[in-house]
Amino acid sequence: MNTSVVISGVGLWTPEHSISNEELVDSYNAWAERYNVENSQAIALGEVDAKPLSSAEFIEKASGIKSRYIYAKEGALDIDRMRPILDVRGDEQVSHQAEMAIAAAKKALLAANKVPSDIDMVIVSCAYTQRSYPAIAIEVQSALGIDGFGFDMLVACSAATFGLQRAVDAIKAGSSKGVLVINPELTSPQVNYMDRDSHFIFGDVATAVVVESSQTCQSTHSFDVLSTKCITSYSNNIRSNFGYTTRVTDEEPYSADMLFHQNGRKVFKEVCPMAADHIENHLKSEGIQVSQLKRWWLHQANINMNLLISKRLLGRDATLEEAPVVLNEYANTASAGSIIAFAKFHDDLSVGDIGVICSFGAGYSIGSLILRKR
Repeated sequence: MNTSVVISGVGLWTPEHSISNEELVDSYNAWAERYNVENSQAIALGEVDAKPLSSAEFIEKASGIKSRYIYAKEGALDIDRMRPILDVRGDEQVSHQAEMAIAAAKKALLAANKVPSDIDMVIVSCAYTQRSYPAIAIEVQSALGIDGFGFDMLVACSAATFGLQRAVDAIKAGSSKGVLVINPELTSPQVNYMDRDSHFIFGDVATAVVVESSQTCQSTHSFDVLSTKCITSYSNNIRSNFGYTTRVTDEEPYSADMLFHQNGRKVFKEVCPMAADHIENHLKSEGIQVSQLKRWWLHQANINMNLLISKRLLGRDATLEEAPVVLNEYANTASAGSIIAFAKFHDDLSVGDIGVICSFGAGYSIGSLILRKR
């Protein structure tokens, strides 16, 4: 007998600190102006490039971002540091990323009307984990008092949808009775605050989703998972190279090559048609027309990407009701973006309404889920 799988709860945890475009630009420009003065001779000789200045208007036009949340604000805007300060926690303390994950997980469990004993599988799926082992997922599982197992999954900005596909498969196979997929996106440590073209992109957040069988669902706002689809195609255009081997290669851990960097123009040109084709083919495989979709919960990387993808599929600009935007407030939150959009914009849908969660990012990787309101 086929098991019907549902998303029964979603949780969104937002950090208390935020940084506006204006704050970010004031800090960056002060740093850039000092850099240019200190390196004026080398700049004049053509040995190094002058650092370009930025503006809040440039950021908003390039990305649609107006602000971002940050887990630890201290240090990020200090021109003598240009990176956040995280307190060092002992091995017996809850890690920063687990703290974020636990907060989102509790909200998702409450929304799904579930308790820890209803869950037996925890997936922490995100762009970065703050350590290699023990897995953040196992730490979260222990903190929540969940019997079963947990593991971490890294698929950059597609991590949430890839994690959800694994959860759906586990419920269908009967290997799990309830899964928590958590996306604690602590991205700020990997942001290069000294790079005009990328320092504004990312924000911190945590999301969580409960996946279970329709037979056990007790949620008011739940969704049948009609189908999932994931693909990857190798690309070097989005990279983050810092890792445990950095210690033995003697590379500078804060260099531009070690932190997040991308070829933005190539990413835009290549990923947009890939994402549009992916969604269209996924819908076709389920006999669903694009016109039948009520809601698009798209990856929140760049407003221009979302506009282009939805226009290519719809043949017109999507309305904010059809394709809600959260990156103006949250910025790019890696894998959590589409889940934030889902968390904030799903209660208004009617029974039978169909929507798509889709994320895309480094790899390249693209993941999607077709949902129907129950």
